[in-house]
Amino acid sequence: MSLKFWESVAKFDEVLKKFNKIHSLTNYKDIKPVALDSIEAIKLLDFKPKICVDVGSGAGFPAIFLAMVLDECEFHLYEPIAKKSSFLSYAALSLNLQNITVHSGKIENCDKIKADLITSRALMNTADLIKICQGFYDEETTFLLYKGSNAKFEIEELKCYKKIYQENERNYVILKGVK
Repeated sequence: MSLKFWESVAKFDEVLKKFNKIHSLTNYKDIKPVALDSIEAIKLLDFKPKICVDVGSGAGFPAIFLAMVLDECEFHLYEPIAKKSSFLSYAALSLNLQNITVHSGKIENCDKIKADLITSRALMNTADLIKICQGFYDEETTFLLYKGSNAKFEIEELKCYKKIYQENERNYVILKGVK
């Protein structure tokens, strides 16, 4: 990764630590492994996304780091918890990430946009996630999900293209053709 990326990660870390003192967003002490985990999955994509939707963005993983690297992609971060969506807006502004729009609300209650990439990190069961994303995807959309050890069981019943790539404790799940 470029020096610019790591400088942005360091700045993000400062902003996160500042917010964390008051709002307790995450318990990570070292943000570098989180940043690497977030961007690791880019190599699994066989296209350059134009519009990405991140569901349950929380403290910004993986969306903030993906937006740093995929700077020509428009990112829409959906986060219903006010303190977290405020943090995401502040972080995007502080990092000058003009490709990020934060939506403070549950995705299922927001205006629909078509995404060619939908991401989420350990938010909920995959079938439930797909359900709340109705209207944001079509059969061309790729889902990139950051999952733990239950990934295989969560996707086995889905009727679409599915692949799991394992890296350390992380399962990166790619879904295509979701109906």
